[in-house]
Amino acid sequence: MAGRAQIPTNNSALIAMIADEDTVTGFLLAGVGNVDLRRKTNYLIVDSKTTVKSIEDAFKEFTSKEDIAIVLISQYVANMIRFLVDSYNKPVPAILEIPSKDHPYDPAHDSVLSRVRYLFSAESVASGRR
Repeated sequence: MAGRAQIPTNNSALIAMIADEDTVTGFLLAGVGNVDLRRKTNYLIVDSKTTVKSIEDAFKEFTSKEDIAIVLISQYVANMIRFLVDSYNKPVPAILEIPSKDHPYDPAHDSVLSRVRYLFSAESVASGRR
């Protein structure tokens, strides 16, 4: 289909992570981690010393790389850069907000869920259903 974003298939696409240490460690143990030739990783561990600027930079880097298909971000970290997460509108890489051990998931702040709600409400209004 023309106009659809394609995930590169010459190599497998990566999953990037921006989350707390426990969450990132769990995904690294599952085999999600990658270090390229320039010693750049596909994850950022966020702790109390991590600046919002470094989170923003990691988000911008991960969403601009062509070999990343999904960016997993802890919801409490996404709330720190909510303006970037909400303004991101490309299908690839997909942005998925996940809960963390210390911060429960709040569906009211999930950007994907809010877009789905908007689409279904607009669709139901357009079709006359409600």
